Amino acid sequence: MKVRTAIEKDIPDILALIRGKAEFDGCLEQLRSGEEDIKNAFFIENPKAKALVVETNGKVIGIATYYEIYSTFIAKPGIWLDDLFVYAGSRQSGAGKALIKALCWIAKEQGCGRIDWIVARDNSSGRQFYESIGAHIFEEVRHSRLDENAINQLLRA
Repeated sequence: MKVRTAIEKDIPDILALIRGKAEFDGCLEQLRSGEEDIKNAFFIENPKAKALVVETNGKVIGIATYYEIYSTFIAKPGIWLDDLFVYAGSRQSGAGKALIKALCWIAKEQGCGRIDWIVARDNSSGRQFYESIGAHIFEEVRHSRLDENAINQLLRA
């Protein structure tokens, strides 16, 4: 098993993994990303996001996508883990933990104070995994979002 930074030739695998994550989350109809979108987000001079992939026998089986954040509370940068996904047949192999561990090394190198992400309430296996690696799950925090439509409506108001 090998974790590495994603490269441009991984774009089809990245998109397939993101599609797998959308299916797992039950929101495939919301997926809008295509290969060109992935290229323009991850593989430009100042990328909007970054990705790590994990592979076994030369086959990509999992992904962690992330970007930099900053916490005014702790006065340190952090990492937002946007997607963590391992194909079902490769779960329990250590691939997810390997991706998180690689992300921890990046956080340490960048002087980050934390890594944050969201886990669905009904994702019991994900919650168990995150707790097993030492993550604290904040039950009292609610995820909020203004989608593109809401942004446009608010700007017109």
